[in-house]
Amino acid sequence: MMKTLRSLALAGIVALAAFCAKDKSAWQGTIEEVEGVTIVRNPAKPVLEGSLFTLEEELSIGDEDGSRAIAFSDISHLTADDQGWIYALDRKESCVQVFDADGRHLRTIGQPGQGPGDLNEPIFVYFLRGELLVTQYERLSFFSPAGDLLRTVPMVKETPSRARCNSRGNIIGTSSVFDPATPETYAFVLKLYDPEITPIRELARVQMKRRIGGPVNPMRPTVYMTVDDQDRVIFAYADKYEIQVFDPDGTLTRKILKAYDPVTVTAEEKAASVDGAPPQIKFDFPEHHSPFLRFIHDEAGRLYVQTYEKAGGTNVYVHDVFDPEGRFIARVPLKRTPVLFRGGKLYSLEESEEGYPVIKRYRVVGASLASTSGRPD
Repeated sequence: MMKTLRSLALAGIVALAAFCAKDKSAWQGTIEEVEGVTIVRNPAKPVLEGSLFTLEEELSIGDEDGSRAIAFSDISHLTADDQGWIYALDRKESCVQVFDADGRHLRTIGQPGQGPGDLNEPIFVYFLRGELLVTQYERLSFFSPAGDLLRTVPMVKETPSRARCNSRGNIIGTSSVFDPATPETYAFVLKLYDPEITPIRELARVQMKRRIGGPVNPMRPTVYMTVDDQDRVIFAYADKYEIQVFDPDGTLTRKILKAYDPVTVTAEEKAASVDGAPPQIKFDFPEHHSPFLRFIHDEAGRLYVQTYEKAGGTNVYVHDVFDPEGRFIARVPLKRTPVLFRGGKLYSLEESEEGYPVIKRYRVVGASLASTSGRPD
């Protein structure tokens, strides 16, 4: 199985560079303007077929058989800077492990606690404008690459989760809003904040059902958000295949829609969800998965949307690839947790054969991932 997964990863992402040379009339979708918003409707099939660039594994951290061996407790997220240093968030140990471009361990940033420089239940780590941002449930902590605490921003007025920072220093985050008048639902809200987490404007609001007793649906659609290298906010609720794009000021500018073939929830997936659950919990599985789970972007503004379709009977998930204008151009198999494109590399969180967390770095061969802004994540 591992050889099959490796061959799929190295076989490719799809020929994105060829799209620039290919007549764009091959794309069979439509684009229209509706009340100032560009609506991009995509067919189920992409423009490109076949693969023209590959991934070459060049670094493995945490794998005893890899180029660098180190034991991780729970690596949940990572980022990288322009010189290739890797910052890995160990959520269990409440710290960030720092490695140079060759995978040598340099230092540990943070420790469990609530004092200055401590990390309390860290969630994500990002690198932006020469600073390292570690998000937590009650505050944001900014560090220098050397590990010095630069500042802490407490979440006093609001506590947005999955907070991101753009090149202006503004914060983008999501939060859940409960209204006693509607106890069976709650609102999932996307907002733009200033650097002190004072709300600037609401970008999107999704009304969702609350689970109050009753059966559990472990396959329910996810809500996902990211900020790309052009400071665009990309947001979606995966109950349908629709992705919303906001400009840096928080104005909705584009909606990306795509036709798709639903993926059936398998008996194996149902069994895995039930395994270990208390017997009193009842489950209600849908017939099909939602259209997608999550997405990441590359430095050129392309979007890689992870579907539930698996490539060749493996555990490698197929990703739909959209160009910066929202056109569906390719389908690519990528490992379960690709995290970041940076400097012509793809960084991924994977597992060893023994089930331990491993950081992988691949060199992207045969296509340009250059950013128009040069903004690091």
